[in-house]
Amino acid sequence: MSVFNSKNLFAIASFVALGLYPLVSGSYGIDLVTKIMIFAVFALSLELLVGTTGLVCFGHAAFFGIGAYTAVLLASPTDASSLAWLLPASVLAASVYALMVGALSLRTKGVYFIMVTLAFAQMAYYVAHDTPLGGGTDGIYLMVKPTLGTWLDLDNAHVLYAFTLTTLVAVFGFLAVLLHSRFGRALSGIRVNEQRMRATGFSTYPYKLAAFVISGGIAGLAGFLFAIKDGYVNPEMMSWHLSGAVLIMIILGGLGDLRGALIGAFAFALLQEFFKSEAIFGAFAKHWNMGLGLTIIASVVFLPRGLVGLPEQIKTRLTGRRGEEGARHEAV
Repeated sequence: MSVFNSKNLFAIASFVALGLYPLVSGSYGIDLVTKIMIFAVFALSLELLVGTTGLVCFGHAAFFGIGAYTAVLLASPTDASSLAWLLPASVLAASVYALMVGALSLRTKGVYFIMVTLAFAQMAYYVAHDTPLGGGTDGIYLMVKPTLGTWLDLDNAHVLYAFTLTTLVAVFGFLAVLLHSRFGRALSGIRVNEQRMRATGFSTYPYKLAAFVISGGIAGLAGFLFAIKDGYVNPEMMSWHLSGAVLIMIILGGLGDLRGALIGAFAFALLQEFFKSEAIFGAFAKHWNMGLGLTIIASVVFLPRGLVGLPEQIKTRLTGRRGEEGARHEAV
């Protein structure tokens, strides 16, 4: 596979553009794009489950919230904690919970799997909402942001932006390598036909559980970044609304492609900002959910492969011939 194919060039160009963005943007733009990149990491974690393995999880926000809460609960209230142990602790906490949830939920299939993952997420939500551990509805503040020695101060918006971008690139690269490995091909086989994979000698349960744990750990990493950025966590970070939002992101961008998770996260967030703009919509801006919902419905109807498949769809309409990528997608 060539390093300079269209997928890799798109990813490289996107990351270079994000790296140059702070040079032309103000503080609001940097803060907004930092938030979007964090949700892009979150979307990539769910893409591993839904787009690659075919496991529709509706409780993914639990791992995101656990990563965030772990960062705040373990951080020192008076001194800057070390990033070297706080970040791994957040990822580990989310991974351990993902292992527990996956070990039980993966014994079910279809809608039952969806409902079991939702139930576990709601359980985590109510632990944070109804107990002193999570601060109840008021949430918890991160008093002092972690550092790594003297050269990485995440209290600086530009440093946090660079750190978030580096994390996004690392997660994208890790998943790209993983999906092209034997493990990744096995996950794709499970998505296409799990029974056939079993017939060829694969024990699919360990593969699905490993994917579930990796996905949960990456979601915890995104939660850690979100807690560091806002300096605050609350139970809504574990709500089913957020699980639904990140699922919409990867559907909007295009399932089965890591680029779709990136595109979907940015498209979803920018559409929110667009429909919330009173300068454009006036009083209707308070009904931004309606505009966003109609746009998403339209995208699903007219872009069945998501935004990532738009260039191929345009090419097909202009030439009357399907590209190789579109043919492979329809074959699957």
